[in-house]
Amino acid sequence: MLTATAGDGSLPHLGRQRHWWRDAVIYQVYVRSFLDSTGDGIGDLAGVRSGLPYLKKLGVDGIWLSPFYPSPQHDHGYDVADYRDVDPVYGDLDEFDRLVTDARRLGIRVLLDIVPNHCSVEHPHFRDALAAGPGSAARDRFHFADGRGPDGGEPPNNWRAMFGGPAWTRVTEPDGTPGQWYLHLFTPEQPDWNWRNPEVAEDFDGTLRFWLDRGADGFRIDVAAGLYKHPELPDSPDPEADERARDSVNPLAWNQEEVHRVWRAWRAVCDEYAARDGRERLLVGEVSVPTAREHARYVRPDELHQAFFFDLLSAPWDAEAFHRTISEAMRDIAGTGSTLTWVLNNHDQVRTVTRYAGGGSEGGTLGAARARAAALLMLALPGAAYVYQGEELGLPEVVDLPDDVLTDPIFRRTGSRARVRDGCRVPLPWSGHASPFGFTAAAPGATAARPWLPQPAYFAEHATDRALADTRSSWHLYRDGLHLRRSLPQLGEGSLRWLETPPGVLAFVRGDGLVCAVNFLTDPVPSPVPHAPLLASGPCQEGVLPGSTAAWYMSDPITEAPAEATADIPEPR
Repeated sequence: MLTATAGDGSLPHLGRQRHWWRDAVIYQVYVRSFLDSTGDGIGDLAGVRSGLPYLKKLGVDGIWLSPFYPSPQHDHGYDVADYRDVDPVYGDLDEFDRLVTDARRLGIRVLLDIVPNHCSVEHPHFRDALAAGPGSAARDRFHFADGRGPDGGEPPNNWRAMFGGPAWTRVTEPDGTPGQWYLHLFTPEQPDWNWRNPEVAEDFDGTLRFWLDRGADGFRIDVAAGLYKHPELPDSPDPEADERARDSVNPLAWNQEEVHRVWRAWRAVCDEYAARDGRERLLVGEVSVPTAREHARYVRPDELHQAFFFDLLSAPWDAEAFHRTISEAMRDIAGTGSTLTWVLNNHDQVRTVTRYAGGGSEGGTLGAARARAAALLMLALPGAAYVYQGEELGLPEVVDLPDDVLTDPIFRRTGSRARVRDGCRVPLPWSGHASPFGFTAAAPGATAARPWLPQPAYFAEHATDRALADTRSSWHLYRDGLHLRRSLPQLGEGSLRWLETPPGVLAFVRGDGLVCAVNFLTDPVPSPVPHAPLLASGPCQEGVLPGSTAAWYMSDPITEAPAEATADIPEPR
């Protein structure tokens, strides 16, 4: 039995100047798979620009663009060869400027994905390092080290890379002899920067300013708990931890104390720009750390504005698990005065429809119902929310892509399909009944290329034109939820108070009388509010909350049970 409690680190509704990012809903655009304007089968910035009216109609506050910088695409842009330009496959700087201009006209903010932990082997600085040789200033920008053993033929330590294999690669020196090794915590094509070298920080300062000067509204920071490694690079007692988890687990390689200096410096840059024109720039970090308390350290008042809270994404479809995860986040993160940043999916995770269904199939009816309910729950929570493209269409994971089309470096490195990410990156279906579903169109007189990943025939059921025409679709659920979130004062920033519920059911009240209830069971239960809901994730009669369903209700002010003792809550920043 869940008991009614108040507090849990909840924040009072802001009565002073509103910070737009504290309760924003940001839509993640995986540029490669959003919309292709050139007919080459790959999405691009012009495609994103043409899709802005769609996103405006959906009701999001901003977009986060996946990397579009020049890159050899060993990891689809997360191996950056030039941080201050646009890869020709995605457009050019003029097209980026047009995108920012159109987005601003529509009231949509634009966040860029920046990758500070590593770059590409084709980055000029890494090429200089290879040419300069051992002991050079150029090599000090990276983690080069002599190998172990009599001939230096063994890696400098026993670390394994997250995407499989050793975390070190040996180079051939300019004189043609086997030489030093360099560190790469992902793939050999992605050497890690050495942030203990001040030149690295100076260079990234210039990159931030380059894009802020072009109108960017902020940055999503890849691997934000990375950057600094243990200065001695010692052996790990569990060298395969990262490879096994596909996550940043090795405490010698991640979450070092020095990384907080970087976020304080970057925050100062963003605050400098905001002071000039009153327009706040946002820093949101991909922070994967063991506990919510450690997560909270990244969102202290002078560091990141937001950090993705991945624990909700990784929670199983279980009422107690969701209750515990949300409560810990409210206590340990919101209790610091920071906002929470909720996320259910992204370009690295199995889509919610499939994840909540379990098993190896795409998802089916049960997975779709649970995904809709989870979306309504997330949009009712205090703080900000991020939506991955296609979630609003109810897209399932494509689980049966042939081996010969897989591009994920995890598959190339390990030969295993386990946790391969291509299935959530298949290009979006926009219209029609057959691939390419409006994703790509040829120029007059030309033939369009096939999408870079094949779209299954069942994507026709999820195409955008069909979703917009069907008021029962997931698209309308998201659109209606976002509209209510913006119009109702109880939603967005504010308080969360748990209500007493039977096992398998969660319910909480937001503000003065907005109740969100979620039935994690498959059988119906009595609803916590007797009348019809404002919005529900599925058919919902008065007095009944069906299985695998979430609903929002307006109720008379609710008298709470005595609150659990909580610490004083700092003023929001």
